[in-house]
Amino acid sequence: MKILYVSDIFYPHTGGVSEHIFYLWKNFNELGHQAKILAPSYGNNYPYVDEKIIRMGRAIKIPKNRSFSVLSFGITLPWQVRKFLATEKFDIVHLHGQIAPVLPYLALKYSTAKNFITFHSAYEESFGYVLWEPVLEQYFRKIDGLIAVSSVARDCVAKYFPFKDYRIIPNGVDTERFSPAVAPIEELRKHSPNILFVGRFEPRKGLKYLLMAFPEVVKKFPGAKLIVVGEGFLEHYYRRYIEEHVKENVIFVGFVKPEDLPRYYASCDIYCSPATGAESFGIVLLEAMASAKPIIASDIPGYRTILQDGGEGLLFEPMNPEALAKKIIYILKKPELMKKFGSAGLKKAKGYDWKIVTKQVLDFYTEVCNKKG
Repeated sequence: MKILYVSDIFYPHTGGVSEHIFYLWKNFNELGHQAKILAPSYGNNYPYVDEKIIRMGRAIKIPKNRSFSVLSFGITLPWQVRKFLATEKFDIVHLHGQIAPVLPYLALKYSTAKNFITFHSAYEESFGYVLWEPVLEQYFRKIDGLIAVSSVARDCVAKYFPFKDYRIIPNGVDTERFSPAVAPIEELRKHSPNILFVGRFEPRKGLKYLLMAFPEVVKKFPGAKLIVVGEGFLEHYYRRYIEEHVKENVIFVGFVKPEDLPRYYASCDIYCSPATGAESFGIVLLEAMASAKPIIASDIPGYRTILQDGGEGLLFEPMNPEALAKKIIYILKKPELMKKFGSAGLKKAKGYDWKIVTKQVLDFYTEVCNKKG
């Protein structure tokens, strides 16, 4: 099959959507299909450059729901997309993210293939859908297969477009890349215990609550270190807060190349994700599980889809630094429980390997394409 993945979000913009698209593209090509990616240009310094990754338009970030949305712009973009699709004659056009952003919208408008879309978001309200709903509905009916990465993501979009069935196909994890066999960073292993945070520096990721909780952890475990990995517009704020409150116990790493990220998981004792909400699934939780690390995460719907409280880790009340500190201290006092959580997480992660997820997507393609009418 000739398959095209379309999104306004792709590398170098990091996150779950970029990861999801990359692994589907990679695995379908390895299976012998002809898969390409259509995404906007972000400038230079791409981590993945390939003739099968086509850039059209220019990516522009706009504030949205305590985070950012990415839109594609270009005067000739409609003409480029229409010509590209007419020339390539894809069997499958698979959109990722919302339809409203320009590039997926244009791809759907001009597509003559079987059309699929995967919804990744879990926002309580989407102004974009409300604004675009009259226009989108006619194109939404062109979609042959709807996928959501979780029931949370499905319920979010179904409020606006309830007239079709949705297939739940989750995010995945590369269990070869993230593994207990990965070598840790020796400099970091000099400290103990290590708590790791990985995520963009934006309000919904909740890093400030972990920073607020950490002084209480240090009182019980003076040698504890918080390893902070990520980047984003709040970096200056976080650096200043750390300098004033927890300087001696925080290792601020900043941006990490994708190929180096597994070593940071390997170097921690606990992985912590204090997100405030708007998470549909949590790929970072799968990465920690695949690394056999116990997890402490916010008790939010998107995380409950993958993490069982008392199974692979512990959940805590969102935006509550005191509750978070208590969970960290509790688990650090119980090494056997940490080991148990890590083993349970590793077992669960194997069921979410990207090869398994790719097979689920392929089966859905086949099912939809074989339908008559």
